[in-house]
Amino acid sequence: MPNARRIAEIARAAREWRHDLHMNPELQFDVHRTAGIIATRLREFGCDDVATGIGRTGVVGLIRGRARGEGAIALRADMDALPIMEATDAPHASRVAGLMHACGHDGHSAMLLGAARYLAETRDFAGSVAVVFQPAEENGGAGAKAMVDDGMMERFGIREVYGMHNMPGIPVGAFAIRQGAMMASSTRVEITVEGKGGHAAKPHLCIDPIVVAAQIVSALQTVASRSAPPLDGVVLSITMMNAGTAFNVIPQTAYIGGTLRTLRDETRVMAEKRINEIAAGVAAAHGARATVTLTTGYPVTENHPAQTAMARRAALDVAGVEAVDVDMVPSMGAEDFSFMLLARPGAFIFIGNGDTPGLHHPRYDFNDEALPAGIGYWARLVETVAPLAP
Repeated sequence: MPNARRIAEIARAAREWRHDLHMNPELQFDVHRTAGIIATRLREFGCDDVATGIGRTGVVGLIRGRARGEGAIALRADMDALPIMEATDAPHASRVAGLMHACGHDGHSAMLLGAARYLAETRDFAGSVAVVFQPAEENGGAGAKAMVDDGMMERFGIREVYGMHNMPGIPVGAFAIRQGAMMASSTRVEITVEGKGGHAAKPHLCIDPIVVAAQIVSALQTVASRSAPPLDGVVLSITMMNAGTAFNVIPQTAYIGGTLRTLRDETRVMAEKRINEIAAGVAAAHGARATVTLTTGYPVTENHPAQTAMARRAALDVAGVEAVDVDMVPSMGAEDFSFMLLARPGAFIFIGNGDTPGLHHPRYDFNDEALPAGIGYWARLVETVAPLAP
């Protein structure tokens, strides 16, 4: 088991690292300051190899254990922030107007840095550990895919991958995981309705795209309620509707935007088909035309059986049986760690952030009290997956 006293000491330092990252948020692939600080610290900790520029701005540190082993275990954290104005009033609040760490990636990076420091000191494992710091998880950046496409798995001999994300609503020091579909896929939905514009006082001479768009939005609600099995995870949320520029003009076009989330590829294919059919059919009934654009985002985050068992065991060792939900309800959020899970077997886990505002909220802040549990989990996971011979 990891040394609890040493983990607590490292967590105190990790708190300061996190606050620095929180005050200086960076977006998507433009995480040059963050990546530079992380690379410097990994070198100071004594990592055997530190590589930068993986997937544009990603960082990978390699730590070799005391005994030879087969391949490397990858532990992943994300680095990027969000374009949100912070409203926490914390002493370490963002110093960059309009940007903040509203999803806790500062905490993820701090926990993995703490684990890297501990593992580089102890090396109580066989083989190697690759600590992976990834850019561009947010806003569809797919930094995980960029790192995979850049040959990260082959370059560092990675055989398994593990990820962790904080979750408000789960108690601090607790964990949640499940085998199989952990988080949903995401598809961006865009529909442009073209009608016939004209004077608002003469609607009978027009084909009103706003009326058509409104009926399309209503009809799309049947995708989840009537086209998918009741127990099948699917969410279709329309989040944007734009049309018109004047009070007395019926516009020529209307725009609909939203997101589709599913837990199975088969459901996604069905839902995308129904979106096309509904938009085209409703528009045609009114003499209008609908153009549908569906952009596939992140795949389903699918935890592999053997690796889920390892992650579950490590969490139980760190937190105890009462503090680990081993069969959590899947989240309909999406996560680009899914690309790493397509490349290598692995598992993704949630760590509790306590009773705090939700992710992506302007008053959200990563809970520093979660740092010891996160660092301890990473260390115990490595000892569990790649133990030294007795």
